[in-house]
Amino acid sequence: MKTAEIREKLIREINSSDNKNLLEELYRYLDRENKTQKTYNLSDEQKLAIEEAREQINNGDYLTSEEANQEIDEWLKR
Repeated sequence: MKTAEIREKLIREINSSDNKNLLEELYRYLDRENKTQKTYNLSDEQKLAIEEAREQINNGDYLTSEEANQEIDEWLKR
């Protein structure tokens, strides 16, 4: 479901609700979420690390979760 569709459904639900407590709680939640959203600025080093990781993935140089778990299990047995 796209963001616009979700927004429209929420608006319809809010408009049809007479539950003051629910509406107040929803308002507090949305207000808090909108105030706490932060934009993260990556350093050049972080951007480089991400680019390198993407290249590794494109080259097939990665482990699946199962492979990584097996390696961890083997390491823990030592």
